Amino acid sequence: MPRKIIRPISIFLTFTFVLLCFNTHTVQAKMIGTNAIIAEQEQVTNRELVDSFLVREDVKEVMTQYGVDIIEAQKRVDSLSPSELEKIANSIDQLPAGGSAVGAIVGAAVLIFIVLLITDILGFTHVYSFVNPQR
Repeated sequence: MPRKIIRPISIFLTFTFVLLCFNTHTVQAKMIGTNAIIAEQEQVTNRELVDSFLVREDVKEVMTQYGVDIIEAQKRVDSLSPSELEKIANSIDQLPAGGSAVGAIVGAAVLIFIVLLITDILGFTHVYSFVNPQR
């Protein structure tokens, strides 16, 4: 009796093992440097800082006064590189805390100028005639 059962089971198991896919995916684990983590966190912080600056009501008012579309400005800020974002975030940090409305307006105007200048240099817009876009 055991021979009659063992033979079909062994054929079934052999057939099953042949049909199974034994491909294994290799995974490489590497150490992540502290500098990489800090740089990524700083980038997230800079983006949040610039985004929080753009959603302020006084900044929106100044942007609409200058004829800048708020949604378009947000899209342009989203497309900035990490180094450009860092420059803008650092300039926002250097503004005086609780400054006058004139300071906020000047800061918003400078921010808008920088964003439009960068998009002009990259060739996405043609706002300033003195900029020769890269092609």
